[in-house]
Amino acid sequence: MTRVWTPGAPDPQVTAIARTRVLLVALDFDGTASALVADPMSARALPEIADAVQRLALMPDTSVAYVSGRSLTHLREIAEHDDDSKVILAGSHGAQYWFPGEGEAEIVETEQERALRESLFDELEPLLTRYPGVELERKTFGVGIHGRPADPAVERAAFTAVDEVMARRAARWRRRTGDRILEFSSRHEGKDAAITALRARTGATGVLFAGDDVTDEDGLRVLGADDLGVRVGAGDTAAALRVRSPQQIAALLGVIADERAAGRE
Repeated sequence: MTRVWTPGAPDPQVTAIARTRVLLVALDFDGTASALVADPMSARALPEIADAVQRLALMPDTSVAYVSGRSLTHLREIAEHDDDSKVILAGSHGAQYWFPGEGEAEIVETEQERALRESLFDELEPLLTRYPGVELERKTFGVGIHGRPADPAVERAAFTAVDEVMARRAARWRRRTGDRILEFSSRHEGKDAAITALRARTGATGVLFAGDDVTDEDGLRVLGADDLGVRVGAGDTAAALRVRSPQQIAALLGVIADERAAGRE
């Protein structure tokens, strides 16, 4: 049962996750830490979310991660993430990782995988010029097709054309849909794998994971009784809690930081 969070009202579940011994706060980026924007690379975390993330990341026994479908390179850019950051990154739906003090985790990829991906880029790039407003994103392990700037009918036609190409050339790649985006990846990891890996890595006794889209539901479904899932905006969800906007995520993170600090005094 999902309930709507009421800012300013006492909330036992929020207090419980804030007081867990070892906390992992994991956030989707687009639509959760940032507003949804037409130009994908112009997305930035709301200043109040960036501030709350930094505050939490500096607390003892507390880790913060951005968990995104973006490739790690693009996620670092939009998160304004530098080599001294305390924030963990999980990119490409959990196929790529960056850890504080270590950097990017090494990933092995075959020459055949690279060659197929480059060949698909070469075919899809001219194809999508026929669909005004539809944009191709080169991802580390696949492709993303963004339709937000386009007319919805043009978007649907473009997605159909891309589906035909991928069915013919890369039928085993994982297909994902989101808010006006279609993605294909040669890797099959999802945000469920990312949450599981980050929980093990940090030793978290409680995980807060927040997201706004269908791809985030993989991560929300693997949360346990001592965790807290948060859905941003409308839509069917496995999350226990719903907030209306990234601005409310900022407020929620502020409450958790305050509760966590108070519990250690």
